Amino acid sequence: MLHSRTDQTARPAPARIVAALAGLAMLGACSAQEGPPVDASGEMAGSLDIPAPAGSAAAEAERDCLLVVWEQQVSPDREFDRANDPAEGGLISCATGTSASQFEAALTALREAATGEDRDALLGEIGVPLLYIDADGNRRDMMETDLAEREFTEVFSPEMLALMRSLDLRDMTVVPDQGGFFELGAIWLSPGEPGGRPRVVTVNRQALAEAAAAATTTEGETSS
Repeated sequence: MLHSRTDQTARPAPARIVAALAGLAMLGACSAQEGPPVDASGEMAGSLDIPAPAGSAAAEAERDCLLVVWEQQVSPDREFDRANDPAEGGLISCATGTSASQFEAALTALREAATGEDRDALLGEIGVPLLYIDADGNRRDMMETDLAEREFTEVFSPEMLALMRSLDLRDMTVVPDQGGFFELGAIWLSPGEPGGRPRVVTVNRQALAEAAAAATTTEGETSS
């Protein structure tokens, strides 16, 4: 479910990445609605193959978006991308302009960096400027040089590192023009170029606290 805060916490992806893919998705939806062929007399020509009413437009859009993304990549992982393109909120390729395998590579690197508490590795996965939202909702654009020892510890708190260690592609929600997010927008990733590897563009400690509170409430309701 898309959280109402998402339009306030993410950095939009470059418009050129998603614009072409949105057109392809619309084309796929339209082509799926074309009528059957007829001959010169106006009678229906040949046998009529009735397409599946559900999912055909989405499947066509997925195929087209992935083709566009793969054209931007040297060695696309087509099998993985096809299997993992659907996500909460839509298709990864259509919404973000890159592929599931590129997101998986970024998430793997983040998990490893967070597990080792490797500052340099974490900084290497950040897109600058990084939008940082503290526990009180205060927003700040941060460059890599801003992430000195104190600021780095604040942004990448123990709770945020714990979330990064558990990042799973299956838990990601995508939003067109913005990227993919986890835990109500605690972390957002977005590619900088078509077909490219996503980087962390938003760290939101306020959203992380809200997600933790919501999880606690759900656990309490389940156990009662």
